[in-house]
Amino acid sequence: MSETPQPKFCRESRVFKTGRVFPNDVNNHKTLFGGKLMSNMDEVASISAMRHCRHNVVTASTDSVDFLLPIRPSDSVCFESFVSSTGRTSIEVFVKVISEHLYTGERAVAATAFLTFVAVSPDGTPVAVPPVVPETVEEKLISESAKERNELRRVRRSASKALAAKLSATKYWE
Repeated sequence: MSETPQPKFCRESRVFKTGRVFPNDVNNHKTLFGGKLMSNMDEVASISAMRHCRHNVVTASTDSVDFLLPIRPSDSVCFESFVSSTGRTSIEVFVKVISEHLYTGERAVAATAFLTFVAVSPDGTPVAVPPVVPETVEEKLISESAKERNELRRVRRSASKALAAKLSATKYWE
């Protein structure tokens, strides 16, 4: 059995991505499509996870995606992510989305999310990941509640499996 890798700081996995909101990025309410926002969240979170473990990762869950404020074409959107907690092979990543009104400079947290990844070897088997060490007040705040989120994830996953076992996979016309 391989030994646990050396701990890493949250800052070592931090990722920033800033972009514009263009007309083809918005819905009929003239706000950023939720799916586009979630795609960018998954992208930056996966980079954070890979920076942390230096292995391929697969998304295991996306939970508590909270859309807090609308993001409009007059805004830029900044995604910030870092590893907030780890298990033996799992990596929880926190993503914060900040909108900035490009004319006034007003900034606000527009969305937050937690995504969980599993580190995998080239043959697809899970591999051990380093523990994570929070340093800043924000990192500590996020990391402190990781055990509660993990338990909620475990319960939700069990409920999802139970529901899926009762659902049909047949074609609707059959």
